[in-house]
Amino acid sequence: MTKTSLNHLRSSFAELRAQGLRARDAAARLKLSEGEVLAAHAVSQMSPQAGADSLLATVPLNGDWVAILQGLEAVGPVMALTRNEHIVHEKVGVYRNVSARGPVGLAIGPEIDLRLFLNHWHAGFHVVERTDKGEQHSLQFFDRHGQAVHKVHARAQTSLIALEDLVQRHADPAREVSFTPGRVTPPTDRPDSEIDCLGLGEAWSAMHDTHEFFELLKRFQVGRRQALRLMEGVHTRRTPLLAVDWLLNEAATSGLPIMVFVGNPGCIQIHTGAVQRIEPMGPWLNVLDEGFNLHLRGDAVHESWLVSKPTDDGPVTSIELFDESGELIAMFFGERKPGKPELPAWRELAHSLVGGTPPNTQRPLGSAGSHKEAA
Repeated sequence: MTKTSLNHLRSSFAELRAQGLRARDAAARLKLSEGEVLAAHAVSQMSPQAGADSLLATVPLNGDWVAILQGLEAVGPVMALTRNEHIVHEKVGVYRNVSARGPVGLAIGPEIDLRLFLNHWHAGFHVVERTDKGEQHSLQFFDRHGQAVHKVHARAQTSLIALEDLVQRHADPAREVSFTPGRVTPPTDRPDSEIDCLGLGEAWSAMHDTHEFFELLKRFQVGRRQALRLMEGVHTRRTPLLAVDWLLNEAATSGLPIMVFVGNPGCIQIHTGAVQRIEPMGPWLNVLDEGFNLHLRGDAVHESWLVSKPTDDGPVTSIELFDESGELIAMFFGERKPGKPELPAWRELAHSLVGGTPPNTQRPLGSAGSHKEAA
């Protein structure tokens, strides 16, 4: 882009943010990805005066993703955000026990619990946004198409001195970040007639651990939603589309601890524990708890499935949500640890969702208001 077009982009983005649009939506209005917008705000591309006037100031990071995430422990409590097209998962806590083997990484702590697929991590930025409440700091990571895979937002308890030190160690101001138009899309499912359904069912029944499921899908070259459909009545059953509303409200009422998995190609983020405050706002169904927020576009749920997987500890039951294109939105489990059976109360709740719409899901999902989540 020319200097003039970059200046116009920055001012247009600032105007859209001032109108209340989230960063992601403001970028889309400009027909750009979030990553492209942040790259256009790199300090190295701005004059001192442009930098002083800009809403955002960004510095590219050097790509040592594991070391950056490991360094976050010294920063203290932050908000980790992982999203896909239809749901946002936010957890406040400290990054602990970050490790990786090849392109697959982990962060395992009582609050921040992540599964990382680092081959999808293409670029990262330290972002400073000027707001009415002062400067807001974040680290934001993107795939090669400029779609966010993970974000880390500073909070009041965050040590900005430690964060700045981490950024200084991994800053690469001269790095020119570029993105490829488009987005990561899952492969097209093979025709059902080409799937060995008998073999799939037998292998499913022979599972010893839930982690075998991904390899099972690869072995039989079957898509996740396709596998659930082919095993309907054996290992899976459809639930009403509003079952997640019932599930969250019942879990909140009973205090039943659950696990909520939300992901995209680069990261899966997990909440484990109770949920308390369930709030519908327009099309959004929200969990608004201290330390955990979840924002689900209920009108995007096209299919909802009850899924049972055999393990050495007994069956493990999940509720899995898919959008119209067949992409996974989220998964819900009862709280459990390896070596222990799942909670009977969770299994009872999950199975109660099948066979009819529960009493408190007669209304449309979300009833009033609007929602603005962190971007």
